[in-house]
Amino acid sequence: MAIIFIQLFKSDTQIFMQNSKHANLCRHLVDAAQQIPTGLAVAVQQRKFNTLRYQEIDFFTLNQRSDQIAFAFNQYGIKSGDKAVLMVTPSIDFFAITFALFKAGIIPILVDPGMGTKNLKQCFNEAAPDVFIGIPKAHIARRLFGWGKSTIKHNITVAGLSFWGGSSLNHLLKKYVTVDPYPMVGLDAQQMAAILFTSGSTGSPKGVIYSHAMFEAQIELLKHDYGIINGERDLATFPLFSLFGPALGMASIVPDMDASKPITVNPDNIFAAIEKYQCTNLFANPALIERLGQAGIVTGIKLNTLKRVISAGAPATLPSIERFTKLLNKGVEIINSYGATESLPISKIGSLELLRTEAITDTGGGICVGLPVQGTNIAIIEDSDLIIAQWQDGLNLPAYEIGEIVVSGPQVSRCYYNRENATAASKIFDGDNVRHRMGDLGYLDEHARLWMCGRKSHAVHATFEKQVKSYFSIPCERIFNTHSAIKRSALVAVEYEQQTVPLLCIELLNEPSESSIKLFNELTFIAKRYPQTVGIKHFLIHSGFPMDIRHNAKIYREKLAVWAQQQVNKRIGQK
Repeated sequence: MAIIFIQLFKSDTQIFMQNSKHANLCRHLVDAAQQIPTGLAVAVQQRKFNTLRYQEIDFFTLNQRSDQIAFAFNQYGIKSGDKAVLMVTPSIDFFAITFALFKAGIIPILVDPGMGTKNLKQCFNEAAPDVFIGIPKAHIARRLFGWGKSTIKHNITVAGLSFWGGSSLNHLLKKYVTVDPYPMVGLDAQQMAAILFTSGSTGSPKGVIYSHAMFEAQIELLKHDYGIINGERDLATFPLFSLFGPALGMASIVPDMDASKPITVNPDNIFAAIEKYQCTNLFANPALIERLGQAGIVTGIKLNTLKRVISAGAPATLPSIERFTKLLNKGVEIINSYGATESLPISKIGSLELLRTEAITDTGGGICVGLPVQGTNIAIIEDSDLIIAQWQDGLNLPAYEIGEIVVSGPQVSRCYYNRENATAASKIFDGDNVRHRMGDLGYLDEHARLWMCGRKSHAVHATFEKQVKSYFSIPCERIFNTHSAIKRSALVAVEYEQQTVPLLCIELLNEPSESSIKLFNELTFIAKRYPQTVGIKHFLIHSGFPMDIRHNAKIYREKLAVWAQQQVNKRIGQK
């Protein structure tokens, strides 16, 4: 029976969280302010007139400022249990406000601004915020698109004047002055602490309820599985990850970049911040790894202070990992983490081991995402859209059989906010625990390593030799991507001659220098060589795939499928 179960470890943090009715994530910030008051907590980089400047704050001052903000919010009428949208760019104010919200028991609502105005409005309608905290640009959008207009009672402008209603943060701090320490609100460990919305790159965004226990579990995993220790400095390219710094005794160094569009970053900013602060840790998604690797090879830079690089959000390509590794000292690895907003991290694999799996990936074996992190259970169940209310051990599939990935552990969310149907479809109750259906397909090998085969919704089920055959996106695409002319490919389903057939969309590395017929014949030959791809014989060249801007690794296959069907219909009409 291919199932992994590791006995939950009992750290001091988890014992505290399990027994405490007075949990609050900010206890770590208070501890840091007392133990290392003058230690660097946050440094924010800003490029102005081609000159880099840095704003810094130590743990004592960050803790004190968050206390002052929490008092001011209460005086302004915002209370524990209220929900607050937070749309503030990474800055010292972002850190201070976020910790103030947690201290006061106010629930931050965190969204990815890159998901688009339509999705943002849906998120705010579902979350029903009481408070909107944002920079001027965010307030302009709020007014323009009517975000939360039926529920928001308080508006607060950060880094600007309150022309759009409500008050500015600076005005509140001047009006409600205090030097007293803030008495943190104590909550049950499983009580809602924050709402984090998924990006919506593979469906409509959903609000994931985070408890203080979930945050604490993630902190413990960063210590235990990733080996992060006190005194490190993190180059933080993802705002949520950077908030864990104080809990780990680690400074968060925030570069000048658009976190929602990492591919647009100026690599010089990243390299300069790492050098100035001698950063030991870098959190970077695949788009950033690709961008920095290309720039670093050109400049010949070496990132000698980095002890580890953590990548998450989507699988990084093996060539980009190999390229970036050349910037690091010998033995320093890129740790690829698998997970989702609902459950992160789940498993991990170091780049040295990952590069050794390249031959398996290129021949249709999927992408290895490693072994589960401590305290995490991974199982594979049959691919089905049926709701499973209660877990049974008989649901497990044997090793090497592809099915849906199901996970459980202290870092796994229990439900979505105001999404009962989505919760029912994604969660399986197992005694007092909840297992989360990832919506991803994969399998476990004989070593209990997890291999990713793509999203459930991206699998194509078609008829081949009078039987239904399933084609999985990652195994199929990686086989075709070995062709020297292909930059990337995407498997989609189209209707052709009253049947569902697999079709491969292709993005080329360069403009075609000869007829596409020769290329398609070569791809057809490749398809016949592998059981994963046999039966694929329809191909289309696309000028540039629609991509998720945050990760630049997630292809919007749903959009490609619509385009491909239109092309097929045109060809049928021309016959």
